[in-house]
Amino acid sequence: MAVLTFLLAAFLLVLPFRYVGEGEIYSATLLRLAFVGIILIVPGMVVGAILGARSYRVENRLGRRAGAGIGAVSGLAGYLFFSLLQDLPLLAVLPGVSLCLLLYALFARGQSLDRRQLIVFLAAVISVISGSIALFLDFYLLALLGVLVSTASAAVGGLVGGLGYARAGGDAMIPPGSTIRRKEPRPRLR
Repeated sequence: MAVLTFLLAAFLLVLPFRYVGEGEIYSATLLRLAFVGIILIVPGMVVGAILGARSYRVENRLGRRAGAGIGAVSGLAGYLFFSLLQDLPLLAVLPGVSLCLLLYALFARGQSLDRRQLIVFLAAVISVISGSIALFLDFYLLALLGVLVSTASAAVGGLVGGLGYARAGGDAMIPPGSTIRRKEPRPRLR
């Protein structure tokens, strides 16, 4: 669902360029993002199933924040990786490292939440540095727009994924040592 939301948000963010701006911006940006989204759907479903099978539920707010943050960084790093792979392959290593750090942050069970947040922040810094270097070497307005749309779309998709993460697994996936607070019955209105 998060990848589909990513594609929907990407479409809606570039749609005004089709009618108000230039059609080239709409076509080029949407085609690249659709390519990235299609490449990510199957691996994303597999990784999501693995992560969901071993994850505990979290609070809604934490799940949304983590999902949006990881989504934004993965959208930025993924777009940069596939864009730089053709033009500047040596620079594409940095977003690749960023994506590896994100996967580590997601699957590192033994690490504390603060440490995992630090790893995600480091991945974001690496991606921003690589994107800044690429824009400095060869500024292209369409590429900048693609980066912004991809980052925003993936943040929205990650927010949806974070909501699912917050609801993962039902009562069987409540963290050890947690107390279950049952809902109190609603008073019946007569």
